[in-house]
Amino acid sequence: MTNRLVLPLPGSEVFAERLATAGGFELGALESRRFPDGERYLRIHADPGDRPVDILCSNADEQFLSLAFAADAVRDLGASEVTLVAPYLGYMRQDARFNPGEAVTSRTFARLVSSLVDRLVTVDPHLHRFTALEELYDIPCTVLRSAPLIGDWIAREASAPLVIGPDAESEQWAAEIAARAGAPYVVLAKRRTGDREVEVTLPDLAMHHGRQAVLVDDIASSGRTLAAASQALRDRGFSFPLCVVVHAVFAEGAYADVSAAAARTVSTDTLAHESNAITVAPLIAGALANLP
Repeated sequence: MTNRLVLPLPGSEVFAERLATAGGFELGALESRRFPDGERYLRIHADPGDRPVDILCSNADEQFLSLAFAADAVRDLGASEVTLVAPYLGYMRQDARFNPGEAVTSRTFARLVSSLVDRLVTVDPHLHRFTALEELYDIPCTVLRSAPLIGDWIAREASAPLVIGPDAESEQWAAEIAARAGAPYVVLAKRRTGDREVEVTLPDLAMHHGRQAVLVDDIASSGRTLAAASQALRDRGFSFPLCVVVHAVFAEGAYADVSAAAARTVSTDTLAHESNAITVAPLIAGALANLP
């Protein structure tokens, strides 16, 4: 066992146990409750002194104050380094000001996090207009890729798969998954017409008929891309596809919509969800064990 200490914020306890087991780390606990006036109380049940501490959080929107209190407390109690482990990194969507007066929340969130912790470890952040997290964050960032894990899952679970990426920007990612799965790949042409509306166009798939279509996406929020692509595939004579996503956000009703359009819908466990079938805990544990 190394001397790393894993502290899960509320809701991350199950993944934290997987992470601690995979890495041979100590698993601590955070006690959290509300005072009568609504303010937060937080207590650390572990000794963070003279050791690296990994705070696990994939729901920073609701837990940001708890993250701030925990990071400050372990540092005050002698932690040698504080790392935010965010398997799913939020606040990556609003990365520009599209309309007058909008807050560019990705930059604000990055500044706040950078002031709290020494480094960040995450899986497949949803980058749009940035090529690397260091363009936003002022701390070292370790970005881990789930593509090999997804490719291995497809190789095990799909017969004669055809990997289909969600858009042209995903081509390199889809190609990596396909190579790992020993399968061909194509990508969709996608045009988003609203927060929950999307149009997709399939390439020529004549040479791939008879294969099991596997739709892959880094994030499923509204689920419209997956549902629309599934319908387009069935219009071309394909059977119901498999859907594999990294981050299972699934807004209200989205999982039911995608499940109705797919033979099976699975995700990694960066966010706790009933579709979780691929764990990234060993991937993260390996990265933490090898941090400089």
